[in-house]
Amino acid sequence: MNKLRRKIYMASGYNTVSLGTGRSEFNPRNERPGLEHYLKEAGQATLKQLGGAQNVDETVIGNFMAARFNKQGHLGAFATMIDPDLRFRPSIRVEGACASGGLALITGIKSVLADTADTVLVVGVEVQNTVKAIYGADILAGAGWFQNRKTGHAYFFPGQFSDRAGAYYARYGREQTRKGMARWYRNAIENARLCPTAQEYENNDVNPEKQAMAEPNPKAFTDHLNYFDCSKVSDGASAIAILSEEGLKKCIISKNDAIEVIGWGHATDDISKSPTDFARLSTVAEAISQAFESAGITKDQLGTAEVHDCFSIAGILSVEALGFAAQGEGATFVAEGNTSRNGKIPINTTGGLIGWGHPTGATGVHQAVTILEQLTGKAGAAQIAISLERPYGLTINMGGDDKTVVAIVYKKAG
Repeated sequence: MNKLRRKIYMASGYNTVSLGTGRSEFNPRNERPGLEHYLKEAGQATLKQLGGAQNVDETVIGNFMAARFNKQGHLGAFATMIDPDLRFRPSIRVEGACASGGLALITGIKSVLADTADTVLVVGVEVQNTVKAIYGADILAGAGWFQNRKTGHAYFFPGQFSDRAGAYYARYGREQTRKGMARWYRNAIENARLCPTAQEYENNDVNPEKQAMAEPNPKAFTDHLNYFDCSKVSDGASAIAILSEEGLKKCIISKNDAIEVIGWGHATDDISKSPTDFARLSTVAEAISQAFESAGITKDQLGTAEVHDCFSIAGILSVEALGFAAQGEGATFVAEGNTSRNGKIPINTTGGLIGWGHPTGATGVHQAVTILEQLTGKAGAAQIAISLERPYGLTINMGGDDKTVVAIVYKKAG
């Protein structure tokens, strides 16, 4: 199936700071920025790069749980707050748990493909440091089947992925798996230190890999994961524009400053059922397969990828879903440094969810902004080399426990 009957581009990306524990400006006792602040900062920054809101045909806002974290629904109607010139133009909010940002991107892409818009402003946002962690865990459990909440772990999603880690340990060996997970954390911190907006930008731990080898404490947290295996609670927003060729011209954006979307996959599974294989991300693998087929490329043509490492075990399972390591060999592949910024396939070059942060509704958009920066050579200190032989980037945005997944393939447009 030819999903792209018209050229689709992304440009003008922007990330706010991913705010939460680890940032020096974060203090839980002080009042912090709210949804409105983040929507304005990210949205206005992208509009400025587009030459103004008059060049935008519609807005899509990706968000997971503002109705509970912030007691605010109807986020589509905040577009005019971002800029008065967006008044009366179409604007919607989309939700798919932690894949909300990716779904917002797909929604914008489809509008441009349908020829109902030439320029779409996409903003992903989440503010979740509004409640204590244990209460936040209850809210975030809505990304899974809430019927399981009563029998699930107190920290619901860490518990879900702890079960995945335990299954992986039992099948493939605990010691080597823990080494791979610790190296994943080290990569996340080292990359985040190169990105000023990252939540772990100021992390100065001397040996993060050794730190991440700390034994899990089932009494205080989960059976098979420690705190370093987990992404943190984050507040923030990311924005990017999706454009047709006509949109690029109208906004006076050079193709050298844009990336082209050349394929995508969008897969879902039954939220009410447990994984058929706890040691495999089946829906992630399906979305990747769809994206590769749509784009007409293979994994060996990727220069970089952004994967959904809400937990370190998810990162390892994503490497296997991508096909860079056989099932059961992902931990060793990571432990050997193959996914580091200088490795065979640099992954999460600004830290990913563990290092940059995970403001859930913004994550998929942040991933796209990172790929835009890398492929156009504008990633600053986080820049990696992108070769002519491997010119493509990939984002994988996962909602829930492998239930909704969006994978998108990109290349530099110019």
